[in-house]
Amino acid sequence: MNTSWGKRLVIAAPYLWLGLFFLIPFLIVLKLSFAEVVLARPPYTPLIEWLNAAGQFAPKLRVNFANYLLLLSDDLYIRSFLISLRIAFFATLIALAVGYPLAYAMARAPESWRAILVMLVILPFWTSFLIRVYAWIGILKNEGLLNAALMAVGIISKPLVIMNTDWAVYIGIVYSYLPFMVLPLYAALEKQDPSLLEAAADLGAPPWKAFWTVTVPLSLPGIVAGSLLVFIPAVGEFVIPDILGGSGTLMIGKTLWAEFFNNRDWPLASAIAVVLLVVLVVPIVWFQRQQAARAVEDGR
Repeated sequence: MNTSWGKRLVIAAPYLWLGLFFLIPFLIVLKLSFAEVVLARPPYTPLIEWLNAAGQFAPKLRVNFANYLLLLSDDLYIRSFLISLRIAFFATLIALAVGYPLAYAMARAPESWRAILVMLVILPFWTSFLIRVYAWIGILKNEGLLNAALMAVGIISKPLVIMNTDWAVYIGIVYSYLPFMVLPLYAALEKQDPSLLEAAADLGAPPWKAFWTVTVPLSLPGIVAGSLLVFIPAVGEFVIPDILGGSGTLMIGKTLWAEFFNNRDWPLASAIAVVLLVVLVVPIVWFQRQQAARAVEDGR
């Protein structure tokens, strides 16, 4: 009996955590998204009015869909979503292009070096995220270290304009989230059996073909996991586009921040957050179900 209760508690712990720190906050945001903005404190109307104008108890549900309709009709929010998805998509591709060779080299390094290499990948997390992003200003600005180095060796004759552009945002996102790409890839590559590549070579496959037909397919779970870990936070990123992209960079994280803190339109900002969550969660759930269905079919 005690063992049964212990198993239930262990299983219930993550659900309790998700309920307290994800489901309940999400329900609060969802409730706010159906409210109306008012000049008051808090700056939104209650979802249920318990008293009527005469002060009598008469519960009334006030659901406002105008916030969601505005998101679908206003070009500003549509462009914010599309630009965020575009930047997150290409930043994920760049992170994959940079992270895969790095993870591959780590996985093929001598075993005594692997723990040190993993520590070096994790090492940037020991520094404040904000400080690391601010450091790129000194590197990317017109008088920064990058332009100074390129001009010193004669590659360019005048400074490159990188700050306050999408390129600076790409650099900041790739740098900040690269470890989230490298670690899942390393975990997938490190456990691969080297004898599979030897078998492919014995069957006449050149190294590049063995890599594409053996190594890459077996590392696909790491590619998917790393891509999701980079893409999801990149879509809603606020700090990097605000610091490196400047006022000209339009991303949904900056738009949400402006609605919450500048315009104090909490209902509209909540609607943006709900739509953003749905846009990210629904494809992930669909992909997981497809993978589960494929695994069942393979098991048969």
